[in-house]
Amino acid sequence: MRPAVRVLVIDDEDSHAKAAAEALEKVGYHCIVATEGREGLRHIRRGGRATPDGGFDVVITDLVMKDVDGMEVLKETREHLPRTQVIFLTGYGTVELAVAAMQKGATTFLQKPVNAHQLRIAVEEAIKKQTLVESFPQALRPWVKGLPFPEIVGRSPRMQRINSLLKQVAPTNATVLIGGESGTGKELIARSLHYYSPRKNRPFVVLNSAAIPEGLLESELFGHEKGAFTGAICQRKGKFEHAHRGTLLLDEIGDMPLAIQAKLLRVLEDGKVIKVGSNEPVPVDVRIVAATNKDLEGLVKAGKFREDLYFRLNVVSIKVPPLRERQDDVPLLIDCFLKEFSSTHGRGTCTITQEARKRLFNYPWPGNVRELRNCIESMVVMSLDGVLKVEDIPEHISSGRIWGLATVPPEKGPLARPMDPRDLVGVSIEEMEKELIKNTLASVGGNREASARLLGIGERTLYRKLDRYGLK
Repeated sequence: MRPAVRVLVIDDEDSHAKAAAEALEKVGYHCIVATEGREGLRHIRRGGRATPDGGFDVVITDLVMKDVDGMEVLKETREHLPRTQVIFLTGYGTVELAVAAMQKGATTFLQKPVNAHQLRIAVEEAIKKQTLVESFPQALRPWVKGLPFPEIVGRSPRMQRINSLLKQVAPTNATVLIGGESGTGKELIARSLHYYSPRKNRPFVVLNSAAIPEGLLESELFGHEKGAFTGAICQRKGKFEHAHRGTLLLDEIGDMPLAIQAKLLRVLEDGKVIKVGSNEPVPVDVRIVAATNKDLEGLVKAGKFREDLYFRLNVVSIKVPPLRERQDDVPLLIDCFLKEFSSTHGRGTCTITQEARKRLFNYPWPGNVRELRNCIESMVVMSLDGVLKVEDIPEHISSGRIWGLATVPPEKGPLARPMDPRDLVGVSIEEMEKELIKNTLASVGGNREASARLLGIGERTLYRKLDRYGLK
């Protein structure tokens, strides 16, 4: 715990204010208590000079007070202490107002009565958010501070639209379907939906449909009774019960078997689960977020995904673009990961040369943000002097080699170059074309539209060739 963290608690109920301060001081925070809204505003306008070092890291304020309301506290804090995080305490009947406050820049809100554990978690998360903002390079901080979700890095128009949509959707209970290639950050989007919702202090549970054998998936989702099947030696809760009052991320939903899809649909409609081996329904209150890297509409047409379930999940749709389609975000992500891994691996303040930055900017990143993140971590670890150079870039990236597809130098773009003529002896034109199409598809995560564009052919032509070479 950082002893220098300073918290201002504003609540016109004296006992509540002192209880909150006491709960935080026990774990090392330094607290100032104001039992009137106007008194709290005086501390904020003075810049927190009443504290030993000046300034506040977090302001905790009641939303409804007799003299000054919490919205005024939020406004004054934004004006006088822009780096400070604001947490609202709200009673019954003011949740909608608290959500509106979050949309205006508050970090989160807690419903009264607040227990000490919840309060400490909320303050800890607020400090993490503040640290994240301050970890960005100085020139980027004003932009990051304006984001409702600074964890989701990106200033391209498409990422700005996603941030705007998240700001609108997160405080609700709407079901969300997140689409996008592997490595684009779908789980981060889902976690942000949870963290900035009224359910943030409840569980966030993830179930990957593709990683669990079909025979065990029903039990993982809904739980089972003792003796329900061989090996069921005790009763077990499923993911739905674990996520009660929280959020359940159904990852890789496109890989879920049809039989389980039918049972999932029933739970979503009834709000009740039935454990394997039981007839008794168990009520659950869960917000559902689904994610997939597959074309669900295509799966519906092919009879591999239930249409009624698709429409039930697709209340709000968020499409996360691949990194190659938001290339302007690459420099920002580089700086973010550079800061993160310099700290994680104790390398001081690492920097990166312009030539290395240029190489990374021009690489097409078939593995998306995940691949870029791993690349920067590798470079930080392998750098000998804290300066990331071209020679520190992993070989397959610096050479422009994308999963077996040789490319021209990155500065000239991700276009295929001819192989060494010696490698072509005895290879038919059809074999060469098949390999080229296969590797191009792999380089863009199976995206046919992008593959056709890279190959310089129409999509219909590509579909015919896929069928011809059996590459579907």
